[in-house]
Amino acid sequence: MKLYLIASLSFAMIAFACRSTEPQSFKQKQQRYPRVRAAFAEKDSQLRSLFADHGIPYPPQKLFIQVFKQEKILEVWAFSTSDAVFKLVKRYAICRTSGNLGPKRREGDLQIPEGFYHIDRFNPKSNFYLSLGINYPNQADKILGKKGELGGDIFIHGGCVTIGCVPITDECIKEVYWLAVQAKSNGHSKIPVHIFPTKLDDRTMTRLKNTFPNNDTLINFWKNLKIGYNWFEQSQKLPMISINRDGTYQFSDSSEE
Repeated sequence: MKLYLIASLSFAMIAFACRSTEPQSFKQKQQRYPRVRAAFAEKDSQLRSLFADHGIPYPPQKLFIQVFKQEKILEVWAFSTSDAVFKLVKRYAICRTSGNLGPKRREGDLQIPEGFYHIDRFNPKSNFYLSLGINYPNQADKILGKKGELGGDIFIHGGCVTIGCVPITDECIKEVYWLAVQAKSNGHSKIPVHIFPTKLDDRTMTRLKNTFPNNDTLINFWKNLKIGYNWFEQSQKLPMISINRDGTYQFSDSSEE
């Protein structure tokens, strides 16, 4: 009997050791942090219902984020496998902005970047509750911006202060962060973030031309962004985006979406 108990205990210890060394998903690793656990506890059920209302599978397989600076809106879209397009999940108010319309070209200019980016960092212990970093400066910024003085650390985050970031309050970042965690854990390693000065339809482009009549560089930059904006507006699918040697964006059909 004694040998049986020892053998059983040994087997249990080995089984526990094996389980404890199993690789954890990105979601599991993130849930080690109190703020991420709070986001899950407070928001997961609400988000599940929201996705069900829109007919989108939950948890999300793929996400897409759009930011419109002048409207102060951040949109979260999720991929619908049944329709093979992205569907709008929710709009969030950007509670504060800094700088002016136009791209970020150097450190300290207070500008929120404009262009085509992706989430490259998750910070569960941010000074602004939770934060999602974008890959500014991208290659286009490096070509067109001030060499060696571009700055960095641009985030979508909680709170309501900014010197170039996108703050959406603590309550809202809980939702966006948790959705991003789940998408990344499901294999979406580079969640696209497209940042525009405004909704780039023909009417707003005319207004921008009238507002900046002597700035061909800026207008041409926005015309380039408008191609990517129109692509998604017309199809709810994302283009494949590359960057030319002159820093302009090139768009082509994506095999994934």
